[in-house]
Amino acid sequence: MIELVAAGSIRVEAAPDVTVVRLAGEIDAALRAEASACMALALTSERPVVIDASEATFIDSSGIAFVMQLHHAASEAGIDVSLRDPRRVLREVLEIIGYSDQLRDADASLS
Repeated sequence: MIELVAAGSIRVEAAPDVTVVRLAGEIDAALRAEASACMALALTSERPVVIDASEATFIDSSGIAFVMQLHHAASEAGIDVSLRDPRRVLREVLEIIGYSDQLRDADASLS
């Protein structure tokens, strides 16, 4: 039997004051169901959301769509969303498509 292992993951982690949506590895269309479940979970907490892409190595258009949909849905619900992306895997793509000014830097708010 051959076991297929996902090259990436999206998971939600609850902290006392914030909900972290952690992107790790390759974020692509293979994670669509995982992304939907995580989005619903992140939005039900009603705490500010940090999208943490510090472990992401690649993100395709479906991953970008997930981030944009999460940001839009959270904004409509009055939930603050920020981005932690020290290696700029996600931030650079958001800059290319003109969306980078929509998500503030999570680490800047810590200072």
